[in-house]
Amino acid sequence: MADSEQTTTTPEAMREAVISMAVESWRFGRVFDRLLLKLDAGEQNRYKSQFRWFIKKVEEALEQADLRIVNVEGHPFDPGMAATPLNIEEFDAKDALMVDQMLEPIIMGKEGLVKTGTVTLRKVEL
Repeated sequence: MADSEQTTTTPEAMREAVISMAVESWRFGRVFDRLLLKLDAGEQNRYKSQFRWFIKKVEEALEQADLRIVNVEGHPFDPGMAATPLNIEEFDAKDALMVDQMLEPIIMGKEGLVKTGTVTLRKVEL
């Protein structure tokens, strides 16, 4: 590549690339979990181990960038939560809600919130 065609990657652009890869690895993990259910137990264990190693490497890369993934799946929903609920209109204001699924993770940094997550909710049956 000629010198005139080279571009400089800023630290912010690199950080955004790491965040994007973390989000995509999260999404891939969800698909991978569903796929594992179709395998026999022996194969499931082998592939689960390989995937856990991959996720560990993603988390280590995030840590080097002072970032971390926050999973709120299964937690009570709070309107102040750093996640956008896609199906909030399906519920009444008085309903007790819980985060059913995280579609995109929350990304936190040293200074606080970096990227809001995306979730679906479900009603808590009391």
